[in-house]
Amino acid sequence: MVNTPSILVIDSGVGGLSVCQSILATGDLLQVIYFADDAFAPYGLLNEEVLEARLEKIVSSMLAIHQPHLVVLACNTVSTLLLPQLRAQFDVPFVGVVPAIKPAAKNSTTNRIGLLATPATVKRAYIDGLIASFADDCDVIRVGSNDLVLQAEGLLAGKNVSLEVIESILKPFVPDDISPRVDAVVLGCTHFPLLQRYFHTVLPEVAWVDSGAAIAKRVHNLLSGQNLLDPDLVSNSSGLIEHQIYFSKSLPNDVVFKAALVKLGFIMSELHLINV
Repeated sequence: MVNTPSILVIDSGVGGLSVCQSILATGDLLQVIYFADDAFAPYGLLNEEVLEARLEKIVSSMLAIHQPHLVVLACNTVSTLLLPQLRAQFDVPFVGVVPAIKPAAKNSTTNRIGLLATPATVKRAYIDGLIASFADDCDVIRVGSNDLVLQAEGLLAGKNVSLEVIESILKPFVPDDISPRVDAVVLGCTHFPLLQRYFHTVLPEVAWVDSGAAIAKRVHNLLSGQNLLDPDLVSNSSGLIEHQIYFSKSLPNDVVFKAALVKLGFIMSELHLINV
């Protein structure tokens, strides 16, 4: 028998919890170790050398404390810049986040799609490559926003989401009388699926596409390949899993945040402040 498998999920804030929601929705018996590196947020503003040193420190610390079986880089910036380096340095599988441009373009009937991400992500050469490879026949409308990151962070802190702000940011995707309709928008930041119901309110006919399900499938396959999800081989004496949530700068309101976590699939969780 082996103990309940655990995965380490890293982001600069709470956005990666949307990825965790997709992973936990599979029903797999596993523990999430989540690291919200709010002391260094946002990652998109850090240069590659600083970011690499920071991620190496976080992964080393969490491997020493928890020995997770797998690491999910729940941040587009980290995934596109550092995935090969981290895989080479640590003897643990890594899963990165890739904006779902391929499925959005494949399923588009108007050949006009959107990309909604942070300002740094929409400008990256990596995105240019994805569009050239998988959406070269599509008109891709890119919108970068840091305000939506703040809206998502505020939502999990119990604050109200501003529909006016969202309407303003989504305006480039609104249909007009000249161009074909944008029929799909790729959510290229892990914070943004947390706001999906508000996006749908503003533009109900748009398909909002994120990478959560694909990441969850990849995590499931990697853990299954190690026989870590076989119920006959995994032990969990309590029947309930307590997920561990770490912050590097400040802890959110315990009651409000844990209530939000329950809605995302974290039935039991423990919050920690850690100096890494």
